[in-house]
Amino acid sequence: MAATCDITVRFHEPPADLAPFFTTFYRADFHVPDGPVSDALQPEWGGVRMFSGTPPRASIGDCAVISSDIQAQGPTTQPIVFEMANCSLWGFGLLPLGWATFMGVPAHDYANRIFDGRTEPAFARFAPLADRLTADIARQDAEYRAIVDFFRSEIECHTADRDRILSIHQMLLDPDVTDVASMAVSAGLSQRTLERVSLRAFGFPPKQLLRRQRFMRSLAQFMIDPSKGWLNAMDETYFDQSQFVRDCHDFLGMAPSEYAAMNHPVMSAFMRERMKALGSPVQTLDQPG
Repeated sequence: MAATCDITVRFHEPPADLAPFFTTFYRADFHVPDGPVSDALQPEWGGVRMFSGTPPRASIGDCAVISSDIQAQGPTTQPIVFEMANCSLWGFGLLPLGWATFMGVPAHDYANRIFDGRTEPAFARFAPLADRLTADIARQDAEYRAIVDFFRSEIECHTADRDRILSIHQMLLDPDVTDVASMAVSAGLSQRTLERVSLRAFGFPPKQLLRRQRFMRSLAQFMIDPSKGWLNAMDETYFDQSQFVRDCHDFLGMAPSEYAAMNHPVMSAFMRERMKALGSPVQTLDQPG
């Protein structure tokens, strides 16, 4: 029998002044009636999750497994594998402009790495916020306001590359932009500047970002409606099925058929709820602001 996970989640869209920085703030409760379940987060932007109850055991690739009440990662092109028991969490995703504004470190130095947010200096600034959050669902609205107040107080100045970051981000969301040269022209940047800003704020070079976006458009379609099958979910910008299969190996570490055969007790439900609430099943497809 497949493992099950009952999820109650509420998504809080950032207020207008914080919308360019964050995907969403969300609070979730996970009830695992038959014992811990395993699943994997797909590639995404950087993010922080703050847990009450038993925190998951999580890892990326060959990184050491962590099990902290604050779990934070940089942008990823690999899945975050986790094992989860009963717990509650507050979480948020950092859009590239949010990373550049609040982190103060190059995203590529933290790409595909997960950390104990209490001990890693770049993320330790969020510990005082985590200490104010609880598992009490009755406090949800008050705690959301506390999160908003915290980040408003943390904004010190506008990021020097703000306009460039937002322009690059918009290009990534345009399915008609399929190569780095076109991306640079559309963003009004030299390819050298595009590379520099991409690595610092987005975590990866432009070519890899474009490949990840193409793959995530396909994966999101499949996860929302697996009955479509991979062929119908596959993004139209793929040349052929073999190219898609290579991307699946690169971004998920397995073939499409292997991924489809797996049980996804956490991510399938979470993505459906996100789609209903926000109109976007994964944060890499979110508009900046």
